[in-house]
Parts: sequence; C-alpha cells; structure tokens
Amino acid sequence: MLMPRFGATIRTSMRQCAAMRNMPSMARAATPLTSALLSKRWNSTEELASPDAADVMRLDRLRNIGISAHIDSGKTTVTERILYYTGRIKEIHEVRGRDNVGATMDWMELEREKGITIQSAATYAQWGETNLNIIDTPGHVDFTIEVERALRVLDGAVLVLCSVSGVQSQTITVDRQMRRYDVPRISFINKMDRAGANPKRIIEQIRTKLKMPAAALQVPIGAEDSFEGVVDILSNQAIYNRGARGEDIVYGKVPEHLVEAVSEAREELVAMLAEVDDEIGEMFIEDTEPTVDELHAAVRRATIARKFTPVLMGSAIKDKGIQALLDAVVRYMPKSTEVQNTMLDIKNYEKEVAVVPYSNQPFVGLAFKLEEGKYGQLTYIRVYQGRLEKGQFAYHVKSGKKVKIARLARMHSNSMEDIDSVGAGEICALFGIDCASGDTFTDGSTQYSMSTMFVPDPVISLSLTPKEKNATNFSKALNRFQKEDPTFRVHIDEESNQTIISGMGELHLDIYVERMRREYNVDCVTGKPQVAFRETASVKATFSYTHKKQTGGAGQFGRVEGYIEPIESGEHADKPHEFVNRVMGGTIPAQYISACQKGFMDGMREGFMVGHPIVGVRMVLEDGAAHSVDSSELAFRLATLYAFSEAFKATKPRILEPIMTVEVSAPIEFQGNVLGTINKRKGIIVDTESQEDYCSVVAEVPLNNMFGYSTELRSGTQGKGEFSMEYKRHAPVYPEVQEELIKEHQKKLAEKK
Repeated sequence: MLMPRFGATIRTSMRQCAAMRNMPSMARAATPLTSALLSKRWNSTEELASPDAADVMRLDRLRNIGISAHIDSGKTTVTERILYYTGRIKEIHEVRGRDNVGATMDWMELEREKGITIQSAATYAQWGETNLNIIDTPGHVDFTIEVERALRVLDGAVLVLCSVSGVQSQTITVDRQMRRYDVPRISFINKMDRAGANPKRIIEQIRTKLKMPAAALQVPIGAEDSFEGVVDILSNQAIYNRGARGEDIVYGKVPEHLVEAVSEAREELVAMLAEVDDEIGEMFIEDTEPTVDELHAAVRRATIARKFTPVLMGSAIKDKGIQALLDAVVRYMPKSTEVQNTMLDIKNYEKEVAVVPYSNQPFVGLAFKLEEGKYGQLTYIRVYQGRLEKGQFAYHVKSGKKVKIARLARMHSNSMEDIDSVGAGEICALFGIDCASGDTFTDGSTQYSMSTMFVPDPVISLSLTPKEKNATNFSKALNRFQKEDPTFRVHIDEESNQTIISGMGELHLDIYVERMRREYNVDCVTGKPQVAFRETASVKATFSYTHKKQTGGAGQFGRVEGYIEPIESGEHADKPHEFVNRVMGGTIPAQYISACQKGFMDGMREGFMVGHPIVGVRMVLEDGAAHSVDSSELAFRLATLYAFSEAFKATKPRILEPIMTVEVSAPIEFQGNVLGTINKRKGIIVDTESQEDYCSVVAEVPLNNMFGYSTELRSGTQGKGEFSMEYKRHAPVYPEVQEELIKEHQKKLAEKK
C-alpha cells in the first residue's frame, strides 16, 4: 500500500469540508510581486469569441509542455525517447555524447562534454493526432532562468523524479516555479531500474515535501534489475515494452502477485481524488464505484486545477514507460484554450484584459528566449492570440518600432524548419528582430503587453580580464550574453576599473567564461569569486540635516528631518527598501519630494561598511525647510543623501550574506565525512535521510564558505559524493566575520589611495 486507507474518516471529512471546496485555493493566493508579474487562471467554460472550426480542432490537438526536474533525474533522456517514439528522430543517442553524437536536445558542445543541460531547447512532435510543443529545461540551479522563462509560456509540465533520490533541492525550486506560473504537472518517477528504487516513498515525498496531493496511476511490475513494466490501475492492464528500443507495446493480464496491490492502489487513487474533486467526492460518500471514464475525467479536472498530480513511472534509459507518459500528457494536460492568460492594456492604464486564444484575433506574442544564431539573433516567441505570418509587420510594444517578419521557423533543438505562418498557442522563432527577453509584439491594432517573467538576483560575482588587452570580441560577447540571460550581469567597478560579472553560481559563470573562449576566441583571467553581501539597519535612528552651500550666485539650501528604520523580515518582502513622505504643511515643497526620494536611493546603492548595496531600510520624511531662492532639487537630493549617511551609521548596521540550501548525497559509509565538511563550513543541518546504500544531507550554509567544497567532497567520498545548492535568503554574518569584512574593505580602500 502507498498510504493508509481513509475509510469512514474521509466520508466524515467530506461532509465537514463541503463548504471549504468552494473557497479559493491557497495556491491561487498571490503576493503583490507575483500578481504584478503574472495573472494566469484556468477556466474551460468561459465563452470566447467565435473562432474558425478548423482552428478549434487544431487547438484541441495541441499541447505545450516542459520537461523539468532536479539535475541527473533523466529529463533529457526522457525527451530523447519522446522524440524517438513520436518519430521525430530515427535513432536514440545518450547524454554526454558517449557515441560521439549526444542527445538531440543537448546540442551545445559544452552540454555534451559535461553531461548537463545548460540551455533550454525547444522541439515539436506528434503523438497520435496531437501536436506537442516540448521544451527540455536544465536541472542545475545555476541555469534556473531557463526553467523560469520556459514555464512562463507553457501550459503544462512533466516533473521527472529519480526513483531513488526523489524530491531534491532543485525539485522544490521547480515546484515553486510551477506554482508561480500556475502550471499543472504530471509526475514521472524515472530510473525504476536503479538499485534502491522505491516509488511509494517518492509519492509520499511529493505529498509531504511539495505539499501536492498525488497518487499513482500505475503499479510497477518488479523493480531495480527486475523491472519489466507497469500495470495501468484504471484499465487494469499490464503494459510491457518490447522490441529493440521498446517501441512495441504489449498489453497483458495483471500478474497474480500484483492483483491485491493494484486493487489497493486503485482505492487509494479514488480516495485521493475524492479529496480534491467534487464529483468523485460525492460518489465516494454515496459508496458509488466510479467508472474508468469518470476517473479519467476527474484526474484531468484535478490536474488542470493544480489540486493533484497523477504519478506515472518507468525507466527512460531502459526504454520503458514513455508511451504511457505521452498518453497521459494528451489526456490530462490542458489545451491552450483551457488556459486563461491576461495581458495589460497600456492605453487603458494597464487594465487587465483576457487573452482570447484563437487565430482570428489581433496578434499578440511574447518573446521569451534569445539566442545568437548563424543568421543573427534568434528570438523564440509564444503566440498567445492571433496569427503570425511570414512577410507581415509586427510592432514592438516597448519601443513602438515596426519590424518585418522576414523569416519564420519552428525549432527542433538547434535545427529549424521554415514555415509560412503560426496560429495562436504555437511556439516559433524569428530572425533579425532586435528585442529583449520578455518583450511583447502585436500587429499594431492593439497596445497590449504580456506580463514578464520573474528574474532572480545574482548571488556571486568575479572579476574578468581578457589576456589580450585589445580583445575586440570581449565586449561583444558580454553584451550578447547579457541579452540572452537576464541573470547574467556585467558592470565596471568604479574604483578598480575591472569588469565584474555576476550570476547564479560558480558553474554559471564558468560556463560563460568557457563560451567566450570557444565562441569568441577570447581567453580571460578570472579573479577570486565575490559574494553578493548586503548591508542593513538593525535599530531605528532619527535624522535632522541641513545642507547649506553658498557660492557667488544662488546657493544651495535644504533641510530634512525624519527617521530611518529596518523593514522587518516578512514585511514588504518584495521591497528591499521603502520611502515614506509624511511632510505636512508644505515645509518641503511638493516638487522637491521626488528629489528627496532620489537622494535616499543614492544612499542605498553603496553601504558604508563593505561597499555593498543597502537593503531592508525604510526612510520616513517628516519635516524640513526650504529657501525661496537657494532651494533646488539638487540641494534636497544632497541633503537627503547626507542625512541618510549619518543616520544609517547610527542604526547599528549589519552585514548580510547569502545563505544557500545545500543538498549532499553520498554512499552511507561517508555520512560522517559529509556531516563533518558541513559543520566545518559553519553549516546548519536541516535534514538527513538514509535510503539503503545512500544518505542525503540538507543544510543551510553561507555561500562565502562554499568555495572549493566540490574538491573537498570528492576527496572525502572517494569521488562518489555530489552536491547541489540554491539561494535561500540573506542573513546576518557572525560579529567576528563582520569585523574581518570591514577591515578587509578598509584595507582595499587604503591601498587604492
């Protein structure tokens, strides 16, 4: 059994919770940040404008899905099998390019060398009568923006989990991203042939760690080396993959030793659906047995409503279970017409307008990904409504420029197929269009803009210097990478005049440095990684400052009074700072208030302890004074800046450092070594889990202490340990560490003088 049977308890709770089902789901509750970023709801009953019958049929047979997971869960291997079984490719090739070919979706040389997905890759395929637009995404947290922008434009996703490792750190991140964009998911437990495979434990982890109701639609026939196939719980049939590459599906009777397990799994599925679906809930209370069609319909409703995830299983590397996964995608994932997206009407004060997802509407499309191709910039676009045709003109909403669509293509990894037009719901690529990721295009008849995607802030920086001083491609490469990847930032340090690159992790920056060498023939020397520290206030401090400067003509005069205070954690979590105007009686003229706010922002840009930005501070302006002749915007801007500088030093400021969630997995015999390495780096153990031969340790460790950890872990586990980490939050450093950081910063300033 996957979980205890509920019995009468659920029947009672059904009656008690009848009213609660009509309440809005917590998953739909949005923070101010997510509301501003997106507004996306699911509704299959809303009346839309009368579309063409052929267009309706096309949309009914279209699914836009992504393949997402933690690193090394087998996403790209799953995608490779999907392409093979749909007839999109003729041969299967494996990740890491062991056969000197490599997986279709990992087309970059670096991806094949390292065996990881670095960039999301789009393709299309056909399963039966259904067309599939598929995006394979990276699993490494350093490339999380690729997952972010893929999920922004997709209607559904397949969450791949390892049958041994289960829910891992990046799985939780992907789950959070799916919730952010309201994307329903099917869960696929991969690697059922691996030693220690335990699908029951993985399903329980989905329920507990991801807080997502889940139930299996299949029961495995064997496991590990003896994994043969699966039993479909709904049809009560055994499914086997036969043939050289599992292309032949053979149906059979349920093995006798699994009859009871299949019956229990079906009862559990019905009980779980009764919790999340009204129709099955009523049938459950009345002790009515639902039919197969009713169960399929309930699974689909609950999945699209994001109240439930159906769980399938298989082994992509052994060519088992992929066809059943494709059937589930067609059956349970939403059509484009069942997704209600919204856009902002710029002409009408950014009022939200519902997207009408048919081709007979005015064209609206979102550019979600950029690549530098051999024919110039390649722009990936999701068409939300209307039709885009080769030769037509499109309007870039942000700039107002009119651009001609000279070439239109459908992507298959790094190859493409020229097409004449695409309708609503499709994903395509354009050439030679100058835009940024997240820009909206229309046909010019409307001024609509799609909401953009969430872009996380970088957590690590390092200096970058080309070995040759006159490296002409250096700035060209940096400009291209910044345009492609919103999480890759570049700036020039004013004091050292060095080029500083920032990103999501060491691997993220290493990949770009290597790409500069390979793609632009620019060899670079990198400096020591720099952590993105922040400064903040810990207590309230008042200020009263007068800025007075007399020159030959009109002078400068401005007085500001008020206080600054820390913003408590959780309060205005989406704002790193806040400016509040409480000036009464016009003591500071209204035209100078914005200048005061600019002065506050000037002060926040660079702290006074280690030179990093200040966050989590609220400035409240209460009073002041102005001079009829000498006061100006500059005077009040400087007065506020100097007032903030003085007051901040009195707030007992603290330095914040990024804390990372680190997940380490290693053979059980090295558990002591792993815990020792975490403790040595001042990490806090959050969770430990042992699963037969392997152990998993989750800890929170300061990023500043994680440099060089990969080498230490390999040496301490005989090369068998691996780890992943992702940004958790910023937290105050220890007092002794703060003193060291301040001394180091002062020393650098002294050297520059």
